[in-house]
Amino acid sequence: MLFILVIGIFTVSAIIPDAYGHGLGGDQAPPLTFGDMEVTVRTQLTPYDLTVGEVISVNMQIRFFDTLTDKNLDKVTFRVEVWQDGELLARNLFYDIDGTLDIKIKPKFGCDEFKLVDCTIYGGSEHASAPGALFVQGQACTDDNLDICARPTITGPIFVKGGLYKIRVDIEAATSPRTLLATLLSYETFVSVAQDQNFLFKTANAEEVPVVIKTYYDDVDNFKFDQSDNSISFDMPFDWNPEYVDLVQVVHEEIKVPKSFTPYAEGKQFKGYVNGIEIDQRALLNDPYSYDDINIVHFLITKNELQRINETLGPDNYDNTKMDFKLVPQSEVSKSSTEFYLVDTTNEQVPTTVNISWDEKNGANQEIPFEFTFFDENRQLIKDIRYAYVVFDELNQEIDSNVGNDPIILGILSNEGIDVQRIFVPSQGKIRIDVRVLGTGLDYDPKYAGIGSAIIEIGPGSPSTITPPVSEKTQIPSWIKNNAGWWADGSIDDDSFVQGIQFLIKEDILKIPPTTQGFGSDSNEIPSWIKNNAGWWADGSIDDDSFVQGIQFLIKEGIMRIQS
Repeated sequence: MLFILVIGIFTVSAIIPDAYGHGLGGDQAPPLTFGDMEVTVRTQLTPYDLTVGEVISVNMQIRFFDTLTDKNLDKVTFRVEVWQDGELLARNLFYDIDGTLDIKIKPKFGCDEFKLVDCTIYGGSEHASAPGALFVQGQACTDDNLDICARPTITGPIFVKGGLYKIRVDIEAATSPRTLLATLLSYETFVSVAQDQNFLFKTANAEEVPVVIKTYYDDVDNFKFDQSDNSISFDMPFDWNPEYVDLVQVVHEEIKVPKSFTPYAEGKQFKGYVNGIEIDQRALLNDPYSYDDINIVHFLITKNELQRINETLGPDNYDNTKMDFKLVPQSEVSKSSTEFYLVDTTNEQVPTTVNISWDEKNGANQEIPFEFTFFDENRQLIKDIRYAYVVFDELNQEIDSNVGNDPIILGILSNEGIDVQRIFVPSQGKIRIDVRVLGTGLDYDPKYAGIGSAIIEIGPGSPSTITPPVSEKTQIPSWIKNNAGWWADGSIDDDSFVQGIQFLIKEDILKIPPTTQGFGSDSNEIPSWIKNNAGWWADGSIDDDSFVQGIQFLIKEGIMRIQS
């Protein structure tokens, strides 16, 4: 019966839309209108998690298809360009009969040409019907025959350096190779390639500890170890201009440290900072599973987190050309966990195990950071997974749910198979968390898709961690809601809005004990994105409790400073 309930809960989620968004080794561009179709290209690398120097060839697949029907257009002429750091690495025409173009890319180190593109060599034959476009007759490529299938090649200085690569694709002809499009259909997709950088530091007792930083964005520099707090820090080039930040989907860095070094041993927790700002717990993931002797800590800084950091630091940060990282180990915590496998809609087990863990000091009447971890049949982390969850109390009343925050891309994306979600649990007792894995990758591969549930007992929690509740009997005066709406649309200034918040504190509607106010910034300027919450509350999109809890969080974290 439980599984029947789970299936019912996620009926809407079972309808998977075509998605677009960056992945590690794959990306799908927004669609363009072509006749009565909405067409786009999807770029995927095999292997998708590519590290410089580890492979001798890479398959780059570019698919041109209609998002409304999920069907390819055939007889397509592609103009493909590969760029990194504003420099062109490859450009050529290619032809494919079925609309899925596979290209074998062979990285070649040591280019001595002034322009890197001059080192690039292309392999294939010109197609008779598409002048200048390369084509190879033979067996079509699949995941299982990449060593023998027919495909053109590009050999050159591509994927010889870690970072973000832009794959620009122009569709010059489709359906008939002799029919050129009146207007080119142009797309830009992005893939990340990792690069390992090795460092060494000495501890207070002269022990040498090797550290590997795996960067997916750019070379890192200024590596340091601080013996006072056992922290690791480094930086890398980054453009903090808001217009550029809006284009960045994620900045991904991995820090690999031996578990034998006690401050980074298994079970330890960490705090992460970017440009001095503590990052959200979801942006810092600890992976003790992939290696027996190494802990991996991931910085996964999403666009929203980058924007928050920029807003917190203000315009002075916009001209900054560096991103500074700092990782600080914390004391070991006592964790509880539960584990369960998933089944499909016929109640057959699928090769997916889910582990949910949480810190025992957390409990009722607060947001609890739950860590979701997804394992395959070999106890390896399932990468690039998309999932959703719903939480119920003992009376089977829904208290929380999450299917992702993008209306087009369904599901919460967990790049590394580990994800942290903050879930507010209002009272002690048992809760049920229903989990649905939607699939993996941009095409929602269903191999690991399934549903399952966990029953978790929630205690009272440590008093120091409990967020003061909002009184259910106290109503917020309507004039404060009016103020919030006027502030959101710019009719009143920040000071007028803050006065309303001070009134809530004075009247004990908003409970902010003096010891809980944070110190996130020296600036009294309220970040502009907070106005969204005020506007939503004013127009009734969120309720009083949600608004007040949001203000409590902002003050506690030091994002909003209030002198009560």
